[in-house]
Amino acid sequence: MKDILREIGMIARALDSISNIEFKAHDLTKGQYLYLVRICEHPGIIQEKLAEMIKVDRTTAARAVEKLEKHGFIIKKADPDNKKIRRIFPANKGLEIYPFIMREHKYSNQIALEGFSDQETEVLAEALEKVRKNIEKDWESVKKGHKRMY
Repeated sequence: MKDILREIGMIARALDSISNIEFKAHDLTKGQYLYLVRICEHPGIIQEKLAEMIKVDRTTAARAVEKLEKHGFIIKKADPDNKKIRRIFPANKGLEIYPFIMREHKYSNQIALEGFSDQETEVLAEALEKVRKNIEKDWESVKKGHKRMY
């Protein structure tokens, strides 16, 4: 059997490394750009939903959100209907860097798909979505404390 996850992992780590180097000049550190993009795309998101979207635990998300807030990329506001809920919005600094992050993302996507036909790109996208959905089932289960049967 071909080790697909190893390939996916190498791709993800290489792209993450590139992004971390390029975004460092903009005061974004390791992986924070992932959070900022989701917050810009979903203004008013709650931290729990953000963690779920990125597939990290609440503590990891909390640390990243705290750093983004500290550096002025985002703002937390109390929900008008439920003061216990803190909604996350992009600050001006976050909105200013968002187009740059998206240009980097588009460029990386372009490079990754170089030499692929439109049909091959579509097949790859569908296959990766299927892989993600398969993994999400286990991720949800393990998050709830269940053990996987190898």
